[in-house]
Amino acid sequence: MPTFFTADTHFGHARIIEMCGRPFRSIEEHDAALVAAWNRRVTAKDRVWFLGDFGKGSTEHLLKIFRKLNGSTHLVRGNHDAPGIAAWPWASVHDIANINVDGQRLVLCHYPIASWAGAHGGAVHLHGHAHGRLRVPGLACDVGVDVWDYRPVTLAEIMLRLERREGLVAEPSDAGFCNDPGEGGPR
Repeated sequence: MPTFFTADTHFGHARIIEMCGRPFRSIEEHDAALVAAWNRRVTAKDRVWFLGDFGKGSTEHLLKIFRKLNGSTHLVRGNHDAPGIAAWPWASVHDIANINVDGQRLVLCHYPIASWAGAHGGAVHLHGHAHGRLRVPGLACDVGVDVWDYRPVTLAEIMLRLERREGLVAEPSDAGFCNDPGEGGPR
């Protein structure tokens, strides 16, 4: 069963389109596109680690979106995840998770960590929160949808990017970065 990683979908959060320059005309289009992209990659038998910031708005509406998504999904809570979200039918709920996938040790957290357990021993840190804006050195990767064409990604894709260092320490002028207009930086 394949394992996928993703973060920062922000379903139902209309301002995320403007804040992050996401290429959608409405939040309805955004949400439908992200659900479709998820389900094109993930089957009902796959495992997904969701690294926080599922959505904003009515818990009932967000739960309907959650139930449309394929896979057995684990939650690593983010700063925009309402307390009630933990009661949903997640496979598990964590603030931080240390897992092993295909022999690779992974440290999962919504937030980027500067120094994580096993960082000097080959452990890879996967995170969200930064929307592609933050330089995290070493074996760390932002798995948020803003970085990965609005879809979940596999460990193989992540490891290839880590090997090539594509997009992980990109210059701020690179496309695909997400900035709140109030924070300055590229738009």
